[in-house]
Amino acid sequence: MDENAPIRVYMTRKLIGVSPEDTVKQACEVMMEFDIGSLVVVENNEVVGFFTKTDVIRRVVIPGKPNTTPVREIMTRELVTVDANTPLREVLDIMAKKGIKHMLVSENRKIVGIFSLSDLLSASRRKLETAIAAE
Repeated sequence: MDENAPIRVYMTRKLIGVSPEDTVKQACEVMMEFDIGSLVVVENNEVVGFFTKTDVIRRVVIPGKPNTTPVREIMTRELVTVDANTPLREVLDIMAKKGIKHMLVSENRKIVGIFSLSDLLSASRRKLETAIAAE
């Protein structure tokens, strides 16, 4: 794995999202269906927020809010993004400093993908499998 390669090489291009008006339960069902830990929140074709499993725990489960709470009330509004050409090494540094597991990737001010620790593990696994096959 090349730490200097742009994050676009490792990111997931398919973004799965929900509406701010969807309930937490509906959003969690989408995450379970696609086996993912985060969703973009989309309104009028614009990404307006980010919703993660951690948001559910911190902002719904622990405070005892109902699962009918709208996503709008608990989503993260301050989006942390990196440019698609940012090197993997820099993205990992930002994620470590901010204590986050997911990073939105943008190009020309538009969200074009997401990078998560799962993407890093997948890339590492592919590299290991390639090395083993070469032996």
